[in-house]
Amino acid sequence: MPRTTGTYQVSTVAGETVRAFVPMALPPDRPRLHLEGPISAACTSAMTAIARLDIAASLVPNTHWFLYGFVRKEAVLTSQIEGTEATLRDVLEFEATARTSRIDDVAEVCNYVEALNHARDEIAKPDGLPLSTRLLCNAHRLLIQGAGGHRGGDKKPGMIRTSQNWVGGTRPGNARFVPPPPDAVRRALADLDRWIHGHDPLPPLIKAGLAHVQFETIHPFLDGNGRIGRLLITLLLEHWGVMKSPILYLSHSFKRHQREYYDRLSAVRTDGDWEGWTLFYLSCVEEAAADGIAVAERIFELTSRDRGQLMSHASATVAAIRLLDLLPSNPMVTAPKASRLLGLTGPTARKAIEVLKEIGVLVETSGRKRDRVYAYHAYLQALTANEGCV
Repeated sequence: MPRTTGTYQVSTVAGETVRAFVPMALPPDRPRLHLEGPISAACTSAMTAIARLDIAASLVPNTHWFLYGFVRKEAVLTSQIEGTEATLRDVLEFEATARTSRIDDVAEVCNYVEALNHARDEIAKPDGLPLSTRLLCNAHRLLIQGAGGHRGGDKKPGMIRTSQNWVGGTRPGNARFVPPPPDAVRRALADLDRWIHGHDPLPPLIKAGLAHVQFETIHPFLDGNGRIGRLLITLLLEHWGVMKSPILYLSHSFKRHQREYYDRLSAVRTDGDWEGWTLFYLSCVEEAAADGIAVAERIFELTSRDRGQLMSHASATVAAIRLLDLLPSNPMVTAPKASRLLGLTGPTARKAIEVLKEIGVLVETSGRKRDRVYAYHAYLQALTANEGCV
């Protein structure tokens, strides 16, 4: 039985007739989402993979190590989907030195990290904002703030759009997709808020995938919708208790299967194929969880090996041991930064760096005689193996 997922509203934009798609409120109806069979099995497999990821993350000596790297890796990958070229190494070097040759792209990635942290902090505070349109607007303001170049700077940070936007093409008349007209956006967002905070009995993991599609279809901002829409999945999974902490990120899987990702979004709007989207989304969840498990295992093995090697080294110092423990949260350092992290004098910090260089933990990457930059190179490789974001 075919399913209608929305209606088209015809209007005139810049002299052209435009058919803008206005989605029906969630959940999918007439018929309801068909959970039996393949979707039920896929959901069970994905939840099992998530449980294994939680266990794997708990094995890492400090979960902050895991979270630090994963948040920044996700920020890089979700931004690359939108066309930025900044790498994880670019971002980490900027955090260590405040220098970069890709300031606009790096700024966008750093903005994403700030937006995610702000949203999580608000949801966690007793008097903070709930997961809502207002919170997403605040996250959008942080995401787009100060963005220069060809993206973001004139895109009304934090504001629901009051003009027609479109996806693909050079104008609404030849676009691949035209979201709702501006006068329908706030109502659609209010419907989404009510559904998120309602009592729909669908599994939370599946609901997060439906909410992502709905947000992407509403496309409420002039820029940054993709990044905020992917951020919404992360926030919902933590909010609904699917994950203990935000260590499942889907941007790598969505980027890996980018053509199918866009095709599945489109098929929901054109054919009502929520089932096809849901199966695809659940496969990406399972794939992302497997990626995360592999990263956790690599980090656990690496940090255990390096700590053992340092402890048995003749020149090991307490400062070097402390610096090693700080490196997964600061995988690129300078001597002044190491001094600040350790709360020790410059010479003592430099000695700690030299010890870690001797055993191959730190690698000098700048090639300079002064203001040198050191990277925990093996950690970066463990974090990003086969992901193309280094």
